[in-house]
Amino acid sequence: MTKKFLSLLAICAIVFLANCSRIEQNTDPIIGIWSQSDLTVTESSSKQTIRKEWIFNDVYLGRYHEIEGSTITLKTDFNWSKQDDVYTVEYKGLEGKPNNIITIKSSEENVYLQKKDGATLAIRE
Repeated sequence: MTKKFLSLLAICAIVFLANCSRIEQNTDPIIGIWSQSDLTVTESSSKQTIRKEWIFNDVYLGRYHEIEGSTITLKTDFNWSKQDDVYTVEYKGLEGKPNNIITIKSSEENVYLQKKDGATLAIRE
Protein backbone atom coordinates (compact mmCIF):
# COMPACT_ATOMS: atom_id res chain seq x y z
CA MET A 1 0.00 0.00 0.00
CA THR A 2 2.79 2.43 0.88
CA LYS A 3 4.61 1.76 -2.42
CA LYS A 4 1.44 2.42 -4.43
CA PHE A 5 0.78 5.60 -2.49
CA LEU A 6 4.35 6.88 -3.02
CA SER A 7 4.17 6.00 -6.73
CA LEU A 8 0.87 7.85 -7.07
CA LEU A 9 2.29 10.83 -5.16
CA ALA A 10 5.37 10.88 -7.44
CA ILE A 11 3.20 10.78 -10.59
CA CYS A 12 1.04 13.63 -9.25
CA ALA A 13 4.15 15.69 -8.46
CA ILE A 14 5.55 15.17 -11.99
CA VAL A 15 2.25 16.14 -13.61
CA PHE A 16 1.95 19.21 -11.37
CA LEU A 17 5.50 20.38 -12.09
CA ALA A 18 5.13 19.79 -15.83
CA ASN A 19 2.00 21.95 -15.93
CA CYS A 20 3.61 24.77 -13.93
CA SER A 21 6.67 25.07 -16.15
CA ARG A 22 4.85 26.07 -19.34
CA ILE A 23 5.88 29.43 -20.72
CA GLU A 24 3.09 31.66 -21.92
CA GLN A 25 3.28 32.28 -25.67
CA ASN A 26 3.70 35.93 -26.68
CA THR A 27 1.75 36.58 -29.88
CA ASP A 28 2.12 40.35 -30.00
CA PRO A 29 1.74 41.71 -33.55
CA ILE A 30 5.10 43.53 -33.38
CA ILE A 31 7.05 40.25 -33.26
CA GLY A 32 8.94 39.76 -36.51
CA ILE A 33 11.19 41.71 -38.86
CA TRP A 34 10.61 45.36 -39.76
CA SER A 35 12.82 47.39 -42.11
CA GLN A 36 13.45 50.76 -43.71
CA SER A 37 15.55 51.32 -46.82
CA ASP A 38 16.93 54.59 -48.14
CA LEU A 39 18.91 55.23 -51.31
CA THR A 40 21.76 57.73 -50.91
CA VAL A 41 24.12 59.29 -53.40
CA THR A 42 27.77 59.45 -52.31
CA GLU A 43 30.32 62.14 -53.19
CA SER A 44 31.46 60.09 -56.19
CA SER A 45 27.83 60.09 -57.48
CA SER A 46 27.41 56.39 -56.82
CA LYS A 47 24.18 55.15 -55.28
CA GLN A 48 24.18 53.14 -52.07
CA THR A 49 21.33 51.59 -50.14
CA ILE A 50 21.16 52.09 -46.40
CA ARG A 51 18.92 49.56 -44.73
CA LYS A 52 17.76 49.69 -41.12
CA GLU A 53 16.32 46.51 -39.65
CA TRP A 54 14.52 45.77 -36.39
CA ILE A 55 13.98 42.15 -35.31
CA PHE A 56 11.47 41.89 -32.45
CA ASN A 57 11.29 38.62 -30.50
CA ASP A 58 8.71 37.26 -28.08
CA VAL A 59 10.63 37.92 -24.84
CA TYR A 60 10.59 41.74 -25.21
CA LEU A 61 14.07 41.88 -26.73
CA GLY A 62 15.34 42.51 -30.22
CA ARG A 63 18.26 43.26 -32.52
CA TYR A 64 18.78 46.42 -34.59
CA HIS A 65 21.04 46.56 -37.68
CA GLU A 66 22.15 49.31 -40.03
CA ILE A 67 23.46 47.95 -43.32
CA GLU A 68 25.21 50.07 -45.96
CA GLY A 69 25.38 48.21 -49.23
CA SER A 70 26.24 44.72 -48.01
CA THR A 71 28.18 45.75 -44.89
CA ILE A 72 26.67 45.84 -41.41
CA THR A 73 27.80 49.19 -39.99
CA LEU A 74 25.85 49.08 -36.72
CA LYS A 75 24.42 46.22 -34.68
CA THR A 76 22.91 46.48 -31.21
CA ASP A 77 20.30 44.87 -28.99
CA PHE A 78 17.18 46.59 -27.73
CA ASN A 79 14.39 46.10 -25.22
CA TRP A 80 10.80 46.72 -26.17
CA SER A 81 7.70 47.22 -24.09
CA LYS A 82 4.03 47.89 -24.76
CA GLN A 83 1.49 49.98 -22.91
CA ASP A 84 -1.97 49.98 -24.46
CA ASP A 85 -1.19 50.27 -28.21
CA VAL A 86 2.05 52.22 -27.79
CA TYR A 87 5.44 50.52 -28.01
CA THR A 88 8.73 51.81 -26.62
CA VAL A 89 12.03 50.62 -28.11
CA GLU A 90 15.05 51.23 -25.86
CA TYR A 91 18.48 50.75 -27.43
CA LYS A 92 21.29 49.26 -25.33
CA GLY A 93 24.79 50.66 -25.53
CA LEU A 94 24.04 53.41 -28.06
CA GLU A 95 24.56 56.79 -26.50
CA GLY A 96 22.68 59.50 -28.30
CA LYS A 97 20.17 57.18 -30.01
CA PRO A 98 16.80 58.16 -28.57
CA ASN A 99 14.12 55.64 -27.71
CA ASN A 100 11.49 55.06 -30.37
CA ILE A 101 7.87 55.59 -29.32
CA ILE A 102 5.80 53.84 -31.99
CA THR A 103 2.42 52.35 -32.90
CA ILE A 104 1.48 49.74 -35.47
CA LYS A 105 -0.55 51.07 -38.40
CA SER A 106 -1.81 49.47 -41.57
CA SER A 107 -2.70 50.66 -45.03
CA GLU A 108 -3.95 48.90 -48.12
CA GLU A 109 -0.33 48.32 -49.15
CA ASN A 110 1.40 47.24 -45.92
CA VAL A 111 1.70 47.21 -42.14
CA TYR A 112 4.13 49.73 -40.70
CA LEU A 113 5.50 51.23 -37.50
CA GLN A 114 4.63 54.89 -37.03
CA LYS A 115 6.59 57.25 -34.79
CA LYS A 116 4.73 59.61 -32.49
CA ASP A 117 5.41 62.51 -34.89
CA GLY A 118 3.55 60.62 -37.65
CA ALA A 119 6.61 59.56 -39.66
CA THR A 120 7.04 55.95 -40.75
CA LEU A 121 9.81 54.12 -38.88
CA ALA A 122 9.70 50.74 -40.65
CA ILE A 123 7.57 48.38 -42.73
CA ARG A 124 6.80 44.76 -41.85
CA GLU A 125 8.60 42.21 -43.98
